[in-house]
Amino acid sequence: MSLPDRKLVKDVFEGLLGRDVSVGDGTPVSLDNPRPVVATYIDPQHHLATVVAMDLPLAAYAGAALALIPRGGAEAAVEDKMLPDNLFENVSEILNVLAAPIGECAGVHQRLSTTFAPHDPLPGQIASYAATPGVREDLMLDISGYGSGMLSIVTVVA
Repeated sequence: MSLPDRKLVKDVFEGLLGRDVSVGDGTPVSLDNPRPVVATYIDPQHHLATVVAMDLPLAAYAGAALALIPRGGAEAAVEDKMLPDNLFENVSEILNVLAAPIGECAGVHQRLSTTFAPHDPLPGQIASYAATPGVREDLMLDISGYGSGMLSIVTVVA
C-alpha cells in the first residue's frame, strides 16, 4: 500500500481552502497535550485501513481558512489549546475529502469512519497506530496567510 504524495495532499488543501499551501518534511504528530485531531479510515470490509493525525495548529489554521475566519480566531484556539466546534467541523470536512486520495493511492477505496476532536478520548489501538513507525508520511503544511502545522498519514498493517 502506498500513501498519497505531497502533491495530492497539497491539491486537496489548496482546492478546499482556496489559498496557497506549501508542503514539506514534517515530524510525527504528537499525541500529547495539546492533543491532535485524529481521523480513521476504513476499507469496504469495514477494517481500519488508515489513521491520520493533524496537530492542533494545522487543524485550527485549516478550519479557519476553510470558513474564511480571520487568522486571529485560529491563533486564539492554538493559544488556548482548544479547538472550537466550528473549526473541528471544518477540519472534519477536509479529512473527509482526504479519503479519496488516500484510497486511490492505497488501491483500496477508503472512507472516513471517525474523527476524534482533541478533547475526545482516543482509543488505545488508534493511538498506537498513530504513533507507529513504518508506512507513514509526516508532513508540514503551511497555509498562506494563516500558519503551519503537522499532518501524519499512517497505513494500518493488520
